[in-house]
Amino acid sequence: MSRKLRVAIIGGGQVAETVHASYYLTRNDLELVAVVDSQAERAAEFAARLGIPQAFNDAKDMYRQCQPDIVSVCTPNRFHHQHVMQALEHGCHVMCEKPPAMTPEQAAEMRDAARQSGTVLAYDFHHRFATDTQLLRQQVAAGTLGDVYVTTAKALRRCGVPGWGVFTNKELQGGGPLIDIGIHMLDAAMYVLDFPTVRRVHAHSFQRLGNRKHSGQFGEWDPKTFSVEDALFATIEFHNGGILRLETSFALNIAPQSVMNAEFCGENAGATLFPAHIYQDNGGELVTLLQRDVADDRRHVKSMQAFVERVLGAPVEIADAEQGYRIQQLVAAIYRAAELGTGIDL
Repeated sequence: MSRKLRVAIIGGGQVAETVHASYYLTRNDLELVAVVDSQAERAAEFAARLGIPQAFNDAKDMYRQCQPDIVSVCTPNRFHHQHVMQALEHGCHVMCEKPPAMTPEQAAEMRDAARQSGTVLAYDFHHRFATDTQLLRQQVAAGTLGDVYVTTAKALRRCGVPGWGVFTNKELQGGGPLIDIGIHMLDAAMYVLDFPTVRRVHAHSFQRLGNRKHSGQFGEWDPKTFSVEDALFATIEFHNGGILRLETSFALNIAPQSVMNAEFCGENAGATLFPAHIYQDNGGELVTLLQRDVADDRRHVKSMQAFVERVLGAPVEIADAEQGYRIQQLVAAIYRAAELGTGIDL
């Protein structure tokens, strides 16, 4: 029997524990050997909770002592590029939290480094791994909806500013809801549509509530240091004539507490993503062509599983470095269009 693959985690936060470490610990072909965090105490506590043998506050020491095969990067967005490049330089396969980086240039460099090293680089765009998403992608490709010309992706919270971490710090995070939750529905929608070529992007960004309120669904924050957008709206025009409208917010005066979904309007039928539902009109009556009762909630597990299986040589689909670059490029264009107040050509 071949040896177990050695796994290290960089960034000892919530997602590292509840998603990455929790999955790795379910596999008997992997060995979770180390955690790295800039705060030595947090790294030690993380390791103690999960029974990880070693904790570090310097990744260089970890690589020298542990020689991992796989690395999960779960640090704040600003440090993704640094930690992914370092892992690739050490010949490691990498699962990185979204977004890939802070800029498209960084994401391109990470993609190129993975190609040159022959290692797997994946991003945790987990919503695309839901059964619902896979099903709609297949149906769109099969022509069930006909030509899809309007898509609406929503990642909205009424008052869901994260009260922990650095989510309200633009310097460390790169942005607000767009780069945190909006990017997930953007990726899912683009994936269902098979990444159509983008022609032009328009966007409007707002900071109206996060710098005035101080508490909400996910705890408290300091409005004086709230430096990201709290809502953003974008329209993406494709070369095929279709459009994708993206709505995302940490704070917005809407009735639902949160919305994470996408709708697709085609010439033959329409669809809702979560749970997957395909329908069409017949003389004013709604006719269901396909419907799932409950949305798949094992998305994180399936995302992590796909990454590990690809590392082991299986020809499974992952959210790969090229697609990560394209999503990063699109996010940057949306932010730029909002900043300039004009459309941006891609």
